[in-house]
Amino acid sequence: MKAHARSVGPDPMDRGRFPVDEWALVETSYRADDIGVAETLFTVANGYLGMRGNPEEGRPSYAHGTFVNGFHETWPIRHAEAAFGFARTGQTIVNAPDTKVLKIYVDDEPLTFGTSDLEHYERRLDFRDGVLHRRLIWRTPSGKRVRIDSTRMVSMTQRHLAVMTLEIEVLTGDAPVVVSSQILNRQDGIDEYKAPQDLTGETVDPRKAAAFAGRVLVPRMSYATEDRMLLGYQCANSGMTIAVAADHVLETADKHEVLARHDDDQAKMVFRVDATQGSPMRITKTISYHTSRGVPVRELADRCDRTLDRARQHGLEHYRQDQRGWYADFWAAADVEVEGRSVEQRAVQQAVRFNLFSLAQASGRTDGLGVPAKGVTGSGYEGHYFWDTEVYVIPFLSYTQPEVARNALHFRSVMLPSARDRAREMAQSGAMFPWRTINGEEASAYYAAGSAQVHIDADIAYALMKYVRATGDRGFLVREGIDILVETARMWADLGFWRSNGEPSFHIHGVTGPDEYTTVVNNNLFTNVMARYNLELAADAMEWIRDERPEEHMRVTTRLDLDPAEVEEWRRCAEGMAIPYDEGLGIHPQDDFFLDREVWDLSKTPPETRPLLLHYHPLVIYRFQVLKQADVVLALFLQGDRFTAEEKRADFEYYDPITTGDSTLSAVVQSVIAAEVGYHEAALHYFHESLYVDLMNLHGNTVDGLHIASAGGVWSALVHGFGGMRDHGGALAFDPRLPESWAALRYRLCWQGSRVLVELTEHEVRFTVVDGEKDVPLLVRGRSYVVGQDHPLVVPLADQGERIDGLLGDHPVVGGVRADGSTITAGVPDPIQHPDDVEHTGEFPAYQDVPPLGPHIPQS
Repeated sequence: MKAHARSVGPDPMDRGRFPVDEWALVETSYRADDIGVAETLFTVANGYLGMRGNPEEGRPSYAHGTFVNGFHETWPIRHAEAAFGFARTGQTIVNAPDTKVLKIYVDDEPLTFGTSDLEHYERRLDFRDGVLHRRLIWRTPSGKRVRIDSTRMVSMTQRHLAVMTLEIEVLTGDAPVVVSSQILNRQDGIDEYKAPQDLTGETVDPRKAAAFAGRVLVPRMSYATEDRMLLGYQCANSGMTIAVAADHVLETADKHEVLARHDDDQAKMVFRVDATQGSPMRITKTISYHTSRGVPVRELADRCDRTLDRARQHGLEHYRQDQRGWYADFWAAADVEVEGRSVEQRAVQQAVRFNLFSLAQASGRTDGLGVPAKGVTGSGYEGHYFWDTEVYVIPFLSYTQPEVARNALHFRSVMLPSARDRAREMAQSGAMFPWRTINGEEASAYYAAGSAQVHIDADIAYALMKYVRATGDRGFLVREGIDILVETARMWADLGFWRSNGEPSFHIHGVTGPDEYTTVVNNNLFTNVMARYNLELAADAMEWIRDERPEEHMRVTTRLDLDPAEVEEWRRCAEGMAIPYDEGLGIHPQDDFFLDREVWDLSKTPPETRPLLLHYHPLVIYRFQVLKQADVVLALFLQGDRFTAEEKRADFEYYDPITTGDSTLSAVVQSVIAAEVGYHEAALHYFHESLYVDLMNLHGNTVDGLHIASAGGVWSALVHGFGGMRDHGGALAFDPRLPESWAALRYRLCWQGSRVLVELTEHEVRFTVVDGEKDVPLLVRGRSYVVGQDHPLVVPLADQGERIDGLLGDHPVVGGVRADGSTITAGVPDPIQHPDDVEHTGEFPAYQDVPPLGPHIPQS
């Protein structure tokens, strides 16, 4: 077993506090020691707008947060030692004005968590409608008992709309009740209270977004009337604009008055009610956010007014019904059901649905924007988009929510001009997509583990064709996708070069693969395998357009200034691609010189020095065979038809013991391949590790937002790993690997207009077309079948594949002989601890390229 604290079982959660509910995340007691994690877990979001699970009363909190996808500020990156082509402009998501605040006072005493006397506390985030419910019974210092119910919802059908409700009833006696509803500009530090957790700069953690010193949101507009209030701003540097407005409806039979006030950074509506015993008061707060890259704030304010006017006309119940309908459709397409042989399986089912629900909240209404690494649940990783979306999220969307997948791919198409500019800056042809970005420009300041990961071009091409083949949407391919395929193929053809030692071969040097513990190498296997696929896809697509859409072919070749000789060159580059392989060890080296290094012996590495990059200089790590995350193993998954079963097993057995899992993107892939090659216990072990990444805060940074790619990987581990689904070359195929402790697995797939329900048990797999009129051809363990709406298919299974017991553990494979005759040995460098070292816990970030001088430096 891996020697770190992330080894978890099927139900590691505190069930006294978080009872099992297969359709909700429920908390039954308040605790102050992990409020940051709880704030993240109880976020409500729709992909465009995210509202962290902060208490309505405003305190205490770890990090108040309201985030709008793509709404960011820019700042100049100041490199200690700059060079040509280094990223020059940083981009950081802005904490949008906070509308969650509904401060409560009874008998002039404030409700404050951690100090107030709560007889009852329950918070419930329902996966079936995306509504956060909270119920309290508060005993005030004067002895009154007060019931407080609240709800919070970010609409999936109206992306700019959120709705909150607050109901207060004095259960014993009469009392004056005051509710202060506010919009606060927290980005620029305006708040009545300063919790210690809100302060920045006390520790160095590159996973976190840096703080700004100067003002970010420049006031442009504010007002407050008897029922509506609004604040509007423009970002100081990026020029982006935002308007935030809130409507209020008060329902009470008791005497009351309403006061309104506003200034540049706060708008406030104060409700004063002379509450009588047993007479509830109810406030409905309807909220609208609109943002733009440059539309004047006054125009955005008009949009907010229209959104709120429409909401007032339709009413809360209308949007609640729409919300339930949206989630009903989502679960009909995306639900994965796990039936187990133990009581712990209900916990697994809950965690599975939490991860799927997180994907819905991160992507559902992105509507032409990307899916950030943290969604809109926190400021982690600066709110940037990475390759995570293409490899871990878009496949899920393509098979369950194809329209959302299309939107995410359109977002990459919009980025293409900037990617072309970046390629020219890097002295390359075609397009080079940014490693990390919000606005399309490269923001990766640490190029070795950032910009050098040019495999992102191939990752985007991979996701594009996943979508096209799963949906049959050739129109999108011809109109937008082909430009991406052509320009990325051009980049690969230009980046690589030919070498000849008898048989010419095509090589790609000076790149970094997914494993960020090994950087700037020659012929990284993952990069070369994916580049080969990218080149093939581009050539195949151009030939298909030529043969099937000749009129479009003429337009494409003219638009892209494409010579037929280029397509032939892509074919040659792909056919000649250098794919490293070591005959002596019988494995694929991660790169040309990977096996020349000494192996890092993780079995002898003290747990307190994990993750490695928080305790060792990068150059120390780069000298060893040790992985931050699956690299070759990821290639075995994404390009599984290009490797034999024997090669997959040999590669997995070699790399698994030297993979630290210091990235949340690793365990999901290790689970998939472990299941395929027969390590069934390891597959389940890695699955549980990925399943509880955020629910158990396994990497120590859930406070900064959810790990959305890991959530997408959970779906992959279920469907591709245990479900055994593949679609290499556009053919839907199945080779299941159901865990011994599971009785059944059920999942849904959208395939070219039809929805197929797949039901797997130990002895059979059943396919049913639940929506769509087309028959679906498929393969089960190499044999062809067809399933249609009127004829379900049942295929008997003799077994669940070869089963190899046990885990590989941390003991690396040593003693093998390199090509030069030397023997591979293992060791562990001694970390040097200094008295002034900052203590770190958790995961070193998947993106360790936050610059040494960030946005906290005053702007010039």
